[in-house]
Amino acid sequence: MSRTITAPELKDFGDAMLVDIRDSSAFEYGHISGAVNIPQEQVLTAELPRDRKIIIYCKGGIISGDIAEQLCDKGYDAYELAGGYVEWLRGKMEQRDVTEAVELSLRKKFKKSIWCKFTKAINEYELVQPNDKIAVCISGGKDSMLMAKLFQELKRHDKFPFEVVFLVMDPGYSPENRRVIEENARSMSIPVHIFESDIFDSVYNIEKNPCYICARMRRGYLYSHAKALGCNKIALGHHFDDVIETILMGMLYGGQVQTMMPKLHSTNFEGMELIRPLYLVREAEIKHWRDYNDLHFIQCACKFTDTCTTCDPDSRSVSKRLEIKNLIAELKKVNPQVEKNIFRSVENVNVNTVIAYKDNEGVHRFTDKYDDVKK
Repeated sequence: MSRTITAPELKDFGDAMLVDIRDSSAFEYGHISGAVNIPQEQVLTAELPRDRKIIIYCKGGIISGDIAEQLCDKGYDAYELAGGYVEWLRGKMEQRDVTEAVELSLRKKFKKSIWCKFTKAINEYELVQPNDKIAVCISGGKDSMLMAKLFQELKRHDKFPFEVVFLVMDPGYSPENRRVIEENARSMSIPVHIFESDIFDSVYNIEKNPCYICARMRRGYLYSHAKALGCNKIALGHHFDDVIETILMGMLYGGQVQTMMPKLHSTNFEGMELIRPLYLVREAEIKHWRDYNDLHFIQCACKFTDTCTTCDPDSRSVSKRLEIKNLIAELKKVNPQVEKNIFRSVENVNVNTVIAYKDNEGVHRFTDKYDDVKK
């Protein structure tokens, strides 16, 4: 008897318990309806029902078969889902067109919480100027896909001339992951320009901070390709929560006060600039938009995620950000304004009340001018 079922066969297992063995952050990012999350390291010791079929799935079907087999050895009626979450997602998106619904939701339901916050950042930080040509960089996740739809909406308003290119870099995605990105773009009518690199192969054997090095390399490739296309800016999908988490991470783990800026001049690519148009948009609203439109994205399209831990919450950089996210959530229970206050703290820096600060000219200490002003 086969212990493997395909996504279309799920409907024939109506009473089965569907178990997602990815980490909790991946599960929260998107999962099959009705599934329960029991991470891989816990599933073999978890209390599971013996009177129901159990269907195990991971990201790409790489490790779920072995888990299902071990559960069978323990006496459970267990099966694996062929191709995992990615294959289920591919089937769900096939021939789907959600363009009209997604665009209507941005004009109506999410006008105040997303569209107006997007345009406020554009205006307040002067992110888009007449005659700009902007490479909207799409990783395939919820943030960058939303940003692409917002730029399409901004173009329709046509208040001044500017151009956009929807740029996707394939750093070595598996065919399944690339297909998910392509299908999501097609279903939302985003005309993506895809180019390839070998970044994943380049960082595969790097043991120390592979995700950091990968991110740096990817940004360099994006700058280079965008410039070759005649762009003067690249747009990244970092949002409000990324900003405040970065502030606290810098203070608690880096011993410095700094933040993720809404725009930056490139130091390596002359004439190029990085902008962050989702700077004022809350992550909760992005998730709400995603779920309202029944959209599904891959959390990390790294082709090694199923078999390595570089992208797991256990890796240092991700775990620290998750720790900060949880800290902010706890503080919010006591002070509902804590998130806004963290953000405002870097808008209201009084250099007369800090021990030292740095700028392009060096370090300035309060003692440098302390005796210049006598009481």
